[in-house]
Amino acid sequence: MNRFAIILSVFLISLCRVNAADVKLHNKGTATQLTVNGNPFIVLGGELGNSSASSPADIERIFPKLRRMNLNTVLVPVYWDLIEPEEGRFDYSLIDKTIDEARKNDLKVIFLWFGAWKNSMSCYAPTWFKADYKKYPRACTSLGKPLEIASAFSENVFKADSKAFESWLKHVNDYDNDGTVLMIQIENEIGMLEDARDYSKAAQKEYEKGVPDQLMSHLRKNRSTLHPSLLERWKQNGEKASGSWREVFGDDIYSDEYFMAWNYARYVQRMAETARKSIDRPLYVNAAMNSRDRKPGEYPSAGPLAHLKDIWHAAAPSIDLLAPDLYDKGFIDWTAQYRTVDNPLFIPEIRRADGNAAQAFYVIGEHDALGFSPFSIENGSDSPDAPSVKGYAKLRELMPLLTAHQGTGNMNGLYFDNDSTERIIHRDGMKITANHYFTLPWDPRATDGSEWPATGAVLIRLAPDEYVLAGTGVVVKFENDNETTVKQNLGEDGFLNAGSDRKSPATWSGTKRIGLASVDEVTLNPDGTMKYVRRYNGDETHQGRHVRIGVDDFQILHIKLYQYK
Repeated sequence: MNRFAIILSVFLISLCRVNAADVKLHNKGTATQLTVNGNPFIVLGGELGNSSASSPADIERIFPKLRRMNLNTVLVPVYWDLIEPEEGRFDYSLIDKTIDEARKNDLKVIFLWFGAWKNSMSCYAPTWFKADYKKYPRACTSLGKPLEIASAFSENVFKADSKAFESWLKHVNDYDNDGTVLMIQIENEIGMLEDARDYSKAAQKEYEKGVPDQLMSHLRKNRSTLHPSLLERWKQNGEKASGSWREVFGDDIYSDEYFMAWNYARYVQRMAETARKSIDRPLYVNAAMNSRDRKPGEYPSAGPLAHLKDIWHAAAPSIDLLAPDLYDKGFIDWTAQYRTVDNPLFIPEIRRADGNAAQAFYVIGEHDALGFSPFSIENGSDSPDAPSVKGYAKLRELMPLLTAHQGTGNMNGLYFDNDSTERIIHRDGMKITANHYFTLPWDPRATDGSEWPATGAVLIRLAPDEYVLAGTGVVVKFENDNETTVKQNLGEDGFLNAGSDRKSPATWSGTKRIGLASVDEVTLNPDGTMKYVRRYNGDETHQGRHVRIGVDDFQILHIKLYQYK
């Protein structure tokens, strides 16, 4: 090889490296942050309905709408039955179309592998796989009833699933050289139904082996951080070092669920190992919640649920995060269960609603969330006045400030609805009281019996006397910690109603009080610097008593405080 050819070869190799996608998870303070080609990125996403990426025409029609909705990412199903309609023959045209349309519309993509399981069932496996039930056996109930669920204990099931998965990922790796594809979800809402575990012959053989040494070692090593329910069951049964599943964890279906969780997670670990050989992207799994007082098998048993996180972490260490799909009440509690020291929060699915943007503000501010994604997003409104469209626009504008403060402990999320209307935060010797906007009596909808809309915001501390409040439908008041707040009975004119208690709090000691030096509405430049819009005072701050953003607005407010006596 002559000298020119050597130089050209080195140049081309370097060029390939420059053009290679670089999508990583990094630790930043107390947060885990997603970076794309070195830049921090928070997913403002939406997941397509199950059938909405199954034709090129649908993809072409939907993606421009998603851009108008101010998404930066779309979560897209990958259908095994369409990828490999005949065994060994692969078709990636829908994958290429997805990536191409995403690039045209300035969107990133998270792919969801609908392989062996989707919502527990094996409905997206190709016909050649489903019809050959002897080669690819089904899970069975305790009564011997075969289910439309491929058995996780079958090596043939794994080989077929992983072969298609690996082939597809290699294609994605070759086609995506700019970081359009952010993450990969392995399977979808894995879980056993009708019974807590699989009772097929292969499953029974594995069950009779007892609790694996690998799991027992993990429990002993991580005893101080185990989920309380798992630790309690282990303790109640004598904290044994070995034994059968029911000897170690109790004689009921919950120990059956532990067994099934271990084996689902081991299957996913093998899929993750396959993925790591093919593409360098973060990997996650999602869970259908154990809600409404259902028992294992009534909900998809053994999925990556919060109470099973230690089993999943032990069995599937190559998975970067466990993610919740949220469709029931209890949003604040569910998100707290999945934002732990060993698991960053990402919400790949949530019920689509007008309050989604408020929820996104909350999880990003409170939990340093990697991202947020309502389901069936293409069926939402793309009107500029739609709450989610306005909210995502404001979050996109706020992004430089959010990514800069992730992991610093300087952000709080606020979220309110009919059932939760107040939150108190203490920092820097100050009490910050935040409320739903409708706790003020000035909007008729607050008192006419209307259901209060979900509202939310992020509160960012820039300095001890300087904050940014961004979001919708919140009221915030700043006081010194040693002041005692008296709830005041206000009329809609903002004055005290007749007969209200006008006396100062009994504990008042003449300490300094906190006032609003200035409240400015601002916009953010791409570099994170603020651009002044207008000064709020007088009626807009209730004559200096509080800071507020109405329920129909999304704003960014820059607040400076002072103290007086």
